[in-house]
Amino acid sequence: MGYVAGELIKDDEYNTFVASSSDPFGYNHFAGTGSGQYGLGQTELAQVAAGASDTVKAASWNSLLAGIDNIANHTNDSMTARGQVTAGDPIKIKSAVAADLATLAASVAGGCTSATALTESSELRSAAASARFSATHIVEHSVTFANGNNLRFFFNAGGKIRIKLTRTGNGGSSATDKDASVDELITALGNFDIGAQVSTRSGSGETLQTDGLANGVDDFGTSYTTIAVIRQSSGTYTTMDLKIEGKVDNATYGSAVKVTIKCSVIDADSGDDQFTDGNTSGVDQFANFIGVTDWGLFTVNPTTAQGLNPVYDISASAIESNNVANG
Repeated sequence: MGYVAGELIKDDEYNTFVASSSDPFGYNHFAGTGSGQYGLGQTELAQVAAGASDTVKAASWNSLLAGIDNIANHTNDSMTARGQVTAGDPIKIKSAVAADLATLAASVAGGCTSATALTESSELRSAAASARFSATHIVEHSVTFANGNNLRFFFNAGGKIRIKLTRTGNGGSSATDKDASVDELITALGNFDIGAQVSTRSGSGETLQTDGLANGVDDFGTSYTTIAVIRQSSGTYTTMDLKIEGKVDNATYGSAVKVTIKCSVIDADSGDDQFTDGNTSGVDQFANFIGVTDWGLFTVNPTTAQGLNPVYDISASAIESNNVANG
């Protein structure tokens, strides 16, 4: 229904603001448990009971306003300026409350992409190649949550899985042209973040050969979804790729508890470990190999600094596989 400033809010109208689970969504649906892309795991507000007086008391109204402000602080959305109601006053319609609730619901559904109350974890897992390689270094990292709701609350609040790639060594040999190509790809990748609805890279450059950055954890199925393939475009080896893929253990967002990210360095330039007969004395057998690369796993965690309390985190992480191959 439409509201006009100066009208009274009745109990059923207030309860819609608090508890509606259909569009337009109430506070509890996007801030409390909710479902799917809605829900942050915050304490839900009580509905008011119908009684002899169908106007809403100031304390209930102020609880709603305080909740709206807390969530807006986290999402970094601008809300309508308004003060609290004095106890004993009849509760009047406050301008744009319905619009403010809709704004917050949309931000939560999008994964709180403007939230800044986030902090990077220490490195959870380091998956270095066992040796120099000439074909692929493929790693599968996973994070697990205590339950499906905790997974939703983490990602809906702006939490992310972060992947970083480094080249940690060259096996005692001099750095090669292929090492330089990998270094350029590492710069292009930057911090690779997988959120609820989208993924991002902080780096730039090279060629985004496959652009699946519109995919986040909510989009993953039980088979791998390709999020990005970044190809080396400015150097000698234009068939060298970084590939990031993601999957979950249950395709229903809210039932999944485990997210697995597959990270690959792929050198499609074949024959790099082949040598012809003859004197190879003094020839660097690793001249066409890639140095030791390391896929690191981090999370970016929501904090209580700007309105949320509690916040949610993973319960475990693991390296599911770590393999190199030569071609």
